[in-house]
Amino acid sequence: MAKVILVDDSGHTILRLENFKSTNGPNVHLYLATDKAASNFIDLGRLKANNGNQNYNIPVGTDLAKYNLALIWCKDFSVLFGSAQLKT
Repeated sequence: MAKVILVDDSGHTILRLENFKSTNGPNVHLYLATDKAASNFIDLGRLKANNGNQNYNIPVGTDLAKYNLALIWCKDFSVLFGSAQLKT
């Protein structure tokens, strides 16, 4: 899975998942986090699909040096489905 941080034409920062593939599960979200335990995170929303290219808006002011992990997280069971280190 490729993770790309983009800035669109209107200046919004986007996390793009390319060639993404994950196990399907209930209430799975994409988090930006400081650790794999999701003790400190920003919820980018419900996972749009369990495969394919996807874009997620990153809130204005998010410190990507601090929130440097992308987590695929099942909220219902507090289970990590996968993670990736972000590089800015």
